[in-house]
Amino acid sequence: MGVWTLGWGQKGTPQLRDAVTPYGKGGLFPVPQVWGPMAEQDRALEPGWLLSLAGRPYLDSILHKKQRRVFGLLERPALPPALAVPTVTYKLFLVGRSGVGKTALVAWLGGTSTPPAHHETLGIEATTLFWPAKPLASGRPVLFQLHLWDCGDGALRKFEHLLPACKEEADAALFLFSFTDRASFEELPALMDRVLSPGDGDLIRVVVGTKFDLATHAAVTEEDVRTFEGTWGLRVLRAGGTPGAGGARAGLARVTPVLDALVEGLWRRDQVTAGVTRVDMGDTPT
Repeated sequence: MGVWTLGWGQKGTPQLRDAVTPYGKGGLFPVPQVWGPMAEQDRALEPGWLLSLAGRPYLDSILHKKQRRVFGLLERPALPPALAVPTVTYKLFLVGRSGVGKTALVAWLGGTSTPPAHHETLGIEATTLFWPAKPLASGRPVLFQLHLWDCGDGALRKFEHLLPACKEEADAALFLFSFTDRASFEELPALMDRVLSPGDGDLIRVVVGTKFDLATHAAVTEEDVRTFEGTWGLRVLRAGGTPGAGGARAGLARVTPVLDALVEGLWRRDQVTAGVTRVDMGDTPT
């Protein structure tokens, strides 16, 4: 059975597509896409470049003994001088009701162990991960340093100073729902209204559905997601809930589309702000 993912057709119409191997003969792993075909001139980054043969040295720099390496606050991937690349830093704030899997998503993206049981995050937990990618307009890759800020929903409601701290100098807000929890999906509009303010115009909004791989327990349908995307003009990314899914090299194939989509949206925003890229990016929602 193929893995179904969401693509964008004409006029922004969502379409379901089979998992594909988009990297041709140079690809290392089959990677499911979370976005559909896009005009070549509208792409900001080369999709899946990290898992191609050209990206192999950079992939090795974020691995240790074939597992994702956990970096400390003052650490960064070690690359030979000839492969040195610029580092671009982004802050991403994760928000969602208790139990949707914010902490598990951070672990899944970073390739670390998923907590064995749910526990409410008592305050703010900040995690740093690195993700190399290659802009199409440049001959050099870029090393993206992502600071993921995870704040417990209970703490966010109880302490008023936490939300401003999470949003301060943030580049993106990730609104999470669980495919196994319909209430978390239905609360998304109210959640965005509660978190965002008129002054957050530069904050990229991304919706992430967690536990997508638990299809037998799904309470949110593809039709629900398509309706939401059409109404709000927001991309919904899919994330798994399987422990260790982002660990080994093969597991990277599962997290690559999500991380590629996140850094591409942030990079495109910066290019538009700098006047390098036109504002009209085709049918791709922001």
